[in-house]
Amino acid sequence: MVDTLGLLLRVKVLPANITDREGSQQLLQELRQNQPQMKLHLFADGGYTGKWEGWVKTTLGYTVEIVQRSDANTRGYWLPEGQKLTEEQIKTFRGHRGFVVIKKRWVVERSFAWLSFDRRLNREYDLLPETTEAFIQLSFIRRMIRRLAALAQQNAVST
Repeated sequence: MVDTLGLLLRVKVLPANITDREGSQQLLQELRQNQPQMKLHLFADGGYTGKWEGWVKTTLGYTVEIVQRSDANTRGYWLPEGQKLTEEQIKTFRGHRGFVVIKKRWVVERSFAWLSFDRRLNREYDLLPETTEAFIQLSFIRRMIRRLAALAQQNAVST
């Protein structure tokens, strides 16, 4: 979980037999217990619509905004016999879609990209999920220290 600047708020690594929805509930409950004063507005992708969204609103009191592609639910088209698909319709099918910037979703993707710069996190071979969580935290700590050092150097030069 990251904030709108892409900075780490909380991390939870779970086994593959736990769905993202279940894992996010655990993550949000832990965040709520450790920082009850935080009022969050969550951005989530289309996979979190429905029960999860309602659970977050009623149980935790956070607001949720579902962000998804405009063509996310396009599976096919019914056409009259003899009519061909238009170029726009073809572009909505998976494999033919172009790159589209989706509101707030790029923040999380950018944070994942930052993690990929750390060689230690490129492969998943830790026995304990806590080990991976610790290395993710270290990666974000290092990133923040670099930002602060650059800012301090910039301020020192300007004065």
